[in-house]
Amino acid sequence: MKEKILIVEDEFIVANDLKIMLQKAGYQVVGIASSVVQARKLIEDKSPDWVLLDIMLKGTLTGIDLAWELREMNLPFLYISANTNQSTLEAVKATHPYGFMVKPFREKDLIVMLDIARYRYDQEKGTLVENPIQAETQEIEGIVGQSPLLQEVIEKIKIVAPAETSVLILGESGTGKERVAHSIHALSSNKSNPIVIVNCAALPQSLIESELFGHEKGAFTGANALRIGKFEQANNGTIFLDEIGELPLDSQVKLLRVLQEKEIQRLGGNKTIKINVRIVAATNRSLEKEVAEGRFRLDLYYRLNVFPIQLPTLKERKEDIEALAYHFLKKYATSSKRNITSISQTALEQLKNYDWPGNIRELEHLIERNVLLAKTTEIEKFDLPSNTISDPLEINIGKIKSMEEMEKDHIMNALQLCDGKVSGPGGAAELLKMQPQTLYSKMKKLGIKQGYN
Repeated sequence: MKEKILIVEDEFIVANDLKIMLQKAGYQVVGIASSVVQARKLIEDKSPDWVLLDIMLKGTLTGIDLAWELREMNLPFLYISANTNQSTLEAVKATHPYGFMVKPFREKDLIVMLDIARYRYDQEKGTLVENPIQAETQEIEGIVGQSPLLQEVIEKIKIVAPAETSVLILGESGTGKERVAHSIHALSSNKSNPIVIVNCAALPQSLIESELFGHEKGAFTGANALRIGKFEQANNGTIFLDEIGELPLDSQVKLLRVLQEKEIQRLGGNKTIKINVRIVAATNRSLEKEVAEGRFRLDLYYRLNVFPIQLPTLKERKEDIEALAYHFLKKYATSSKRNITSISQTALEQLKNYDWPGNIRELEHLIERNVLLAKTTEIEKFDLPSNTISDPLEINIGKIKSMEEMEKDHIMNALQLCDGKVSGPGGAAELLKMQPQTLYSKMKKLGIKQGYN
């Protein structure tokens, strides 16, 4: 028997539809509450494992009010709401839900979101059940390395690839975001259909809509023929939206509508075209910061951020450098028909001691260049820029705690004095003279687990 779920939703038809979907998937629905007061009673009587939570409810209290109580009870929840008002979504974000579904949605989207929410919750609590494939080193074609951080990425790819849900790949430039997108597509049920790559940063603003959704002949001056857009090209496959943070706000609105309605209209046309496309997006920006500064829509962020995959920088996985270097050596020695077979130990040490601001892409270009320049069958040394890691000022500063580290220590000391209690009389929030919501946000930001003692 799967988990027990409480539905908190004031519209009976919506709540009943949810109940039918959940029961069909094997979940046990322990009740439906239309208000916070009813929800409290059902939580006490039925002890649900999860709560599905609407925002606007009957009575004076909202789902957001209940969410703070659920946090205090360590009871996981996710929102299901049509409310995408910016200020409301900011309040939602502060409660740190394990998921957010924007109505309307498909049944399979709900079930996938629950699976992902459970994964996030287990990961946060440190109770993630070991997957049998984790016992051995995992590999995916084209992704090279054995480091623990890379193995976490591979595990997430294998979890999400068959699910058809949206994925947001985060990481610095050159960390391999497009390679991960290809791997997700290759392991999906739609792998025989196309994956279409779109570099959002390279799209001229005046042509974004035409590029993504296509246009009819005569739609605008110069539109001399019908054009099929990227979404139609990717139908029944995957579209990879690289540098999604570069899309202007008006284009974000159109993209959100496509994600919600699963349909497009070509520019200059009046025909609605149904599409079935898996969205994988990527960015090297902090989308949360972009949202806070008004450059990215929060409702679109929630739509895309169903399953985030954070890629480590190359300097965070230096144990993979030698394997990557030989991978690229073999690739470019073969393509250039040069008999270069090894890298000297001195050259390998150079690679391992370098800071890699350009990540894997920089390493690849370096190996390609040196394969062409090598005078023997071995690359003897590399011409690398000065390494910023050895800056003595940085080493000295490293001995001093940052303000963030000091703040974390202070909060953890307060939690210890309060036996892990966050809010209410005698809680850490009261001791620190701050609102519980503010303290929860700081704990999340600083990586302090709830219930610390």
